[in-house]
Amino acid sequence: MTAFKYIVAMCIALSLTSCSWLERPALLKATEIQVYKGERRMVLLNGNTIIKEYNFKLGFAPTGHKQFQGDGKTPEGKYYIDRKNPKSRYHLSVGISYPNKADRAAANGKDPGGDIFIHGTPRPYRFTSKDWTWGCIAVSNSEINEIYEVVDIGTTIWIFP
Repeated sequence: MTAFKYIVAMCIALSLTSCSWLERPALLKATEIQVYKGERRMVLLNGNTIIKEYNFKLGFAPTGHKQFQGDGKTPEGKYYIDRKNPKSRYHLSVGISYPNKADRAAANGKDPGGDIFIHGTPRPYRFTSKDWTWGCIAVSNSEINEIYEVVDIGTTIWIFP
């Protein structure tokens, strides 16, 4: 009987170690991000290949280009990922290089704002149906985990109306 238990234990151990097919495959690194605000669709690309697409939420006043702090808008144009924050209040976040020189000039002496990120949510499993940020791009926490993993500092991000 001891030999039978040993064989059963070995079979269980082997079957558990062979479950690697259950793991999610590694995604390619993103070389570019395209954000389509009107469609609420973000595309991560590696060259010309789409890696992944995400839906997202925006600021409370999403139409138009960000002009100043507190306007609830998300910037539009070409930017770069300029930082990553593993201790974000919104799970994880990757920073967008807003404001640039043109954004500061367009603010006409007002504070153009800053701290624009792609980020998760403040609480696990909470993803609302409404736009709710102050100008950031919000995805679910599981999605920001993927984005954080495949996007490096210096990655180009295009944000379209």
